[in-house]
Amino acid sequence: MRLILLSLRLLCLACLWPVTLLNNRYPSRKKNKDVYLGEHAKHKYGGRIDYKVKKQDSTKSLLIKTEQLLRIEEHDFAMRPGFGGSAIPVGIDVQVESLDSISEVNMDFTMTLYLRHYWKDERLAFPSGNNLSRTFDARLVKKIWVPDVFFVHSKRSFIHDTTMENIMLRVYPDGNILYSVRITVTALCTMDFSSFPLDTQNCSLELESYAYNENDLMLYWKNGNDSLRTDEIVLSQFFIEEFNPSSGLAFYSSTGWYNRLYINFILRRHIFFFMLQTYFPTMLMVVLSWVSFWIDRRAVPARVSLGITTVLTMSTIITGVSASMPQVSYVKAVDIYLWASFLFVFLSVIEYAAVNYFTTVEEMKKLKKGKLSEFDASQAMAFDGCFHDADMELSPFPPLAELSMDQQVSSQSSTVPDPPPVLGTRLRRTRPLHYHLQLVMSNSYVIDSYSRFLFPLAYVLFNIIYWSIYT
Repeated sequence: MRLILLSLRLLCLACLWPVTLLNNRYPSRKKNKDVYLGEHAKHKYGGRIDYKVKKQDSTKSLLIKTEQLLRIEEHDFAMRPGFGGSAIPVGIDVQVESLDSISEVNMDFTMTLYLRHYWKDERLAFPSGNNLSRTFDARLVKKIWVPDVFFVHSKRSFIHDTTMENIMLRVYPDGNILYSVRITVTALCTMDFSSFPLDTQNCSLELESYAYNENDLMLYWKNGNDSLRTDEIVLSQFFIEEFNPSSGLAFYSSTGWYNRLYINFILRRHIFFFMLQTYFPTMLMVVLSWVSFWIDRRAVPARVSLGITTVLTMSTIITGVSASMPQVSYVKAVDIYLWASFLFVFLSVIEYAAVNYFTTVEEMKKLKKGKLSEFDASQAMAFDGCFHDADMELSPFPPLAELSMDQQVSSQSSTVPDPPPVLGTRLRRTRPLHYHLQLVMSNSYVIDSYSRFLFPLAYVLFNIIYWSIYT
């Protein structure tokens, strides 16, 4: 019996021996066939070699393991954590990267910031021996619940997506979550330009949950006043005086009360730019208009050209400033200064018009009296618009002593005597306003003499009042 079993074993071994020899002789026949198929696919798909890989993709297996680890399929993440219970606390902290632009015309500002959310979702808790967190990108964010924070009074906003969406999700073993996103937002800032350009603007960026009121979600600053951090920000027209966070409540009649967080910042405008572009040119135009007071009143073309030039220049400055400002219904500080300066320039033109008119009236009176019998008035007026003092006889301005003597003679010759003076008093005759007007009209050069001092004095006084009020 043993003999028979031994014979059968030897027979089986003899039958399997050729097969073993063939496998050892051609070990890579199947592999070469796969490569051949790959070479065949190379011509079929335009040069792409497609090798068969038996091993499963490691990233796919890792994603499956992550979803299984966080038990994403086991929960309904359309509902907030702790649904039906107390409001879920969501901490916020912000790091301001840059304050890109501030527009006075549109009354808005553009800010780039890192917005970070902190909350706890026990549904995402996972066992971990080393207590290390796991970090994910935007692909996992779409599968779980995240706070629906939005920016109140936002005009435009977007999440940066170069080279990938700038979103980071970090999950800790106990279910605590950090959700960070990089956002650029353009928001409304209600500005008051009554003191422009010597103004200070208070702007704020407001954050709030869109769907969850205070009974479902409680927004708060994660680290109090330290929750708001800023990089070094330098602006061209403004100096940032202060950055501070605050919080409050907002009420909507249809949905109730909502927690709202504020990022407040105070902007003070740099005045030097406007001094160079607006105030200094305006001052120079006003001073230039005073040059006409030292030009001979008979030089009509020179004084008229100078007055018109300064008026047109002031109009150009006012138009340029108005074009760069919003159309507000109240008066700004720069408007007060520009229009007051324009008034000084305009009055200098009116002053010469008065001088020229009084001079012409005075000369016409002398012409009617016959003192200019040999003078051709039409030629003089055609030359420069007024009569020449060198070709006519102008009586000099009588001194005050002679005027007082003439008045005493006329008073003595009157039929009604003056009442006797009371002992211990001095009589002073009050000259009527008509007398002073006649005096100025008969001596028009006095207007220029007084204007040389009154105009600069009034303008200096205006500047002192203006800068003391707005600075």
